[in-house]
Amino acid sequence: MKKILLTFLMLLSAFNLFAQNNETEMATLMRSNGKIYVVVACVVIILIGLLAYLFAIDKRLKMLEKKSSDKN
Repeated sequence: MKKILLTFLMLLSAFNLFAQNNETEMATLMRSNGKIYVVVACVVIILIGLLAYLFAIDKRLKMLEKKSSDKN
């Protein structure tokens, strides 16, 4: 048990090395121009559309299941 815990702690300390400050130029440029908010807005709109589509499919599926159970 001690070996597993020690290995896990060493792995966690190794992940800290990857968290260095290495920002990309594109992200810095987009953030300084304010265009990052456009990207975030597009991603949010796409996710909302996908969720709405999934809920619509779920609603139709429940309706079909109800019709199928009524016939039997």
